[in-house]
Amino acid sequence: MEKLKNDLFLRACKRQPVERTPIWIMRQAGRYLPEYQAVRAKADFLTMCKTPELAAEVTIQPVDIIGVDAAIIFSDILVIPEAMGMQLEMHEGKGPVFYNPIRSESDAKQLKKVVPEKELEYVLDAVRLTKKELDGRVPLIGFSGSPWTLLTYMVEGRGSKNFSEVKKLIYNNSKLAHRLLNDLSDVIADYLSAKIEAGCNAVQIFDTWGGILSQKDFLEFSLPYVQKIISQIKRKDEPVIFFAKGVHHNLEKMVDTGADVLGLDWTMNLGEVRKRVGDRVALQGNLDPTVLYADRNYIKQEVISVLQSFGEGNGHIFNLGHGVLPDVDPENVKALVRFVKEESKIFHCS
Repeated sequence: MEKLKNDLFLRACKRQPVERTPIWIMRQAGRYLPEYQAVRAKADFLTMCKTPELAAEVTIQPVDIIGVDAAIIFSDILVIPEAMGMQLEMHEGKGPVFYNPIRSESDAKQLKKVVPEKELEYVLDAVRLTKKELDGRVPLIGFSGSPWTLLTYMVEGRGSKNFSEVKKLIYNNSKLAHRLLNDLSDVIADYLSAKIEAGCNAVQIFDTWGGILSQKDFLEFSLPYVQKIISQIKRKDEPVIFFAKGVHHNLEKMVDTGADVLGLDWTMNLGEVRKRVGDRVALQGNLDPTVLYADRNYIKQEVISVLQSFGEGNGHIFNLGHGVLPDVDPENVKALVRFVKEESKIFHCS
C-alpha cells in the first residue's frame, strides 16, 4: 500500500475523520496559470495530452503553486472517441470538433474497439510518470467522461445549445444509442481500471451533459451506464466520484450507482443534499466558479458559507461546482485554498 504524505482527500472520500476539509479544483491544471501557459506555448493541447512529460508537468503545477490536496491527471475526456477512430481537433475559442460525427448505423460501424493499454497508453504513461514525480505528496485522480456525455460530443460533433442531433438519435434510434452507450461503458470501465492499475488513487466520472436530459431520459440514457461502469471498475479501495452537472433529481438513485462520492454543481444546496443522502456517500463541491472573480473578502465569506452548508463532520471534499475559469487571477485561487485550509478546521474538532 502506497504511503502518502497527505491523504486527506482519500480519507474524506471514504468519510473517515480528517483534521480539515481537503480541497482540489476541477480544471486546476489549466489556462489560468501562467506556468501552464508557458508549457502550452511550446505545444498544442492534444500534444500536451499525448506527451507524458508535459502532462505530468502541468498536472503537478497546481500542487506546487496553488497548494491543493490532490492532483488530477492532465488529459481530456475526448481521448476515448478519438481512440475509437474519430478525428478530433481542438479549436481555440470554439472548443473540440469532430469532423465525422456519428449520426447513423453506418457511421457507428466505423468506430474501432479500444484497448486502453494500447490506444491510450500515453495517458497511462503520463499517470506513471506523474506518480513518480509526485513522490507520494498527494493522491492522483484519474477521470473519464460518462457514456452519455461522450456520446453527446460524438453525435453533435461540437458544442451545442440545444443538443438536437443527440436528441434525434435517442428518440428516433434508441437501439443504436443504447448500443453505443453500452460499448462506451465497457471502454470507460477498462480505461479507469487501467488508470488505477497505473497508479491513480481515485477516479472521477464527469457527466457534464447529464443535465440536458429530462428526468426520465436521464434514468434511461445516463444513469444505468454509470452504474455499469462503477460495477466493472477493477479496484481495491480506490474511491469513485460521480459528478453529474445540472442534475438535481434522482439523488438517491445516483447514490445507488456505487459511487463513493457525489460531486455537486453550485446550483445545489450542499446541506440539503447531505440531509437527503445521509452518510451513504461523501459529497464534493460546490462553490460557484465565478466567485473567484470577486475580492478576497467575498471569496472567504463564500468559502465559510459552503463549509457551514455541509456542517460539521467528515465526508466533504471542497471543490468548485464546475471548472476554474481561464481568466481567473491565480492569486484568488491560492487564497481560496488557503481559506479552506484555515476555516475548515473548526468543522472537524470532534
